[in-house]
Amino acid sequence: MREYLLPTELVEKARAVVEANSKAGRTVAVAESCTGGLVCAALTEIPGSSEVLDAGYITYSNEAKAADLHVSADVVETFGAVSVATAWAMAQGALESSNADIAVAITGIAGPGGGSPGKPVGTVVFARAERLPGPDEVTADQKLFENENRAGVRLQAALCALDLLMP
Repeated sequence: MREYLLPTELVEKARAVVEANSKAGRTVAVAESCTGGLVCAALTEIPGSSEVLDAGYITYSNEAKAADLHVSADVVETFGAVSVATAWAMAQGALESSNADIAVAITGIAGPGGGSPGKPVGTVVFARAERLPGPDEVTADQKLFENENRAGVRLQAALCALDLLMP
């Protein structure tokens, strides 16, 4: 019998996130596109994750990004669904739509199709938004996971997202 539904590496990183955020008294939200709920699934593999995980949003389509996370159609049309601007808006939307202290967003091109010369398959953009006493803080980054198939891109993206949820 399998101990985990998901890869052990992913579950162990999720365990570290749950334990660290529990100790810090923080709750998290996740806005996922290309990972399709993989980050939330990893977090919920961990007993006690209900103390830490406030909300998860799977916004695969641009319409869902707009409806669930209030991402402006202008942002998506101007910069594309896979962009720092869209990831930033997704993270901010997840923070605003939840009671979480921190939110992470993931949007990317897992492949095998959908890439372009400017945004090849394996391009993934991440953003992290933190609720602070003053203005909320949002940071974003783009990575290219080369030489990975669809499953590999999604796994690497989920691992990076979990890293961003660490206090």
